[in-house]
Amino acid sequence: MADEIAGDDVLDAYSRVVSGVAEHLIPRVASLRIHSRRGDSSGSAVVLTGDGHLLTNAHVVGEGEQANAEFADGTTAQARVVGVDRLSDLAVLRADREIPDPPEYGDADHLKVGNLVVAVGNPLGLAGSVTAGVVSALGRSLPVRSGSAQRIIEDVIQTDAALNPGNSGGALADGNGRVVGINTAVAGIGLGLAVPMNQTTRRIIYSLLHDGRVRRAYLGLVTTPAPLRPALAERFDQRTALRVVEVIANSPAADAGLRSGDLVLAVDGAPLRDAQSLQRLLFADAISRRTEITAVRNNALVDVIAHPTELTDR
Repeated sequence: MADEIAGDDVLDAYSRVVSGVAEHLIPRVASLRIHSRRGDSSGSAVVLTGDGHLLTNAHVVGEGEQANAEFADGTTAQARVVGVDRLSDLAVLRADREIPDPPEYGDADHLKVGNLVVAVGNPLGLAGSVTAGVVSALGRSLPVRSGSAQRIIEDVIQTDAALNPGNSGGALADGNGRVVGINTAVAGIGLGLAVPMNQTTRRIIYSLLHDGRVRRAYLGLVTTPAPLRPALAERFDQRTALRVVEVIANSPAADAGLRSGDLVLAVDGAPLRDAQSLQRLLFADAISRRTEITAVRNNALVDVIAHPTELTDR
C-alpha cells in the first residue's frame, strides 16, 4: 500500500509540473497561418520579445512574408516576416499589435538525457496542444540546405514528447517552463527534434532581429570528426579533431593549401572537436579575416592562413 501511495505522489508531482508548464506556455504560443504565392501553410510560433516579435521555424515561414497569428485567449494579429535563416531553420516575425508577454528562455546546454520536457504547439490545427516526455538524446545533427549552402544544425535535442505536423515552430520547455528548444521535425514514430536554445542560437536570433539575415563565413571544407592518436591527444588536450574529406576547388581552404586527409586541430587557437565547433567560428566577424588553421599532415604539424569569404545561397 505504501508503494502505491508513493507512486501516486510521483504521478501527482509529474502532473503538477506538466500542467504548470502548460498553463505558463499555452498563452505564449501562437497558431500561425502563413500566406505565400504557393498557398497557405500553418505551424506554431513562440513569443520572443515584449515588443511583439515571434520565433518559429524557417520551414514554417517558407517563402511567405505575412502571417496570421492567433493566441489561446483569442488575440489575433497580423505578422510580417522580419528575418529567415534556413541554415538554422529559424525565423522571426513581428506582430502588428500587442501580444502576450514572452516566456523565459533557458539554455539547452544544461539539459541532460532523461530530463522532463514539455512540447506546446498546434499540431494538426489543434491549438494549444501539450505533450510531455523526456530528452531521449542530445547532440543530434540535422542537415539543412539553402540554395547550394548546406549546414548541420548543432546539438539538436531529441525527445519522445509526441510531435505532429503543425508542432513545428512551437516551444520545447523544461520542467520550469523555460523554453529550451523550438520544435522543428518529426524524426520518426515517438521521436521529435528541436533546435536548441543556446549561445549560437541566440547569436542567430540577434542577427535576424537587427539585420534580417545571418551572415556566415565560408572556408570550403567538408569534414568529419576523427580520433587523435594518443600522443597528439595528450599534447593538445583533445581527443578528436576534424578530418578533411574534401576541399572545395577555388575555396579559401584550397587557396590556403589544405588537402583532403588533413586532420584539422584548431582555428585561431580554438580546438575543433566536431563540425559544430567549426561552425560556431564562422559568423560575420570571420569574413575576410586572417585565420590561422592548425592541422596534422603525414604526422607533421602544418599551419596555414586562410581568408574566409562570405557564404551565399548560390
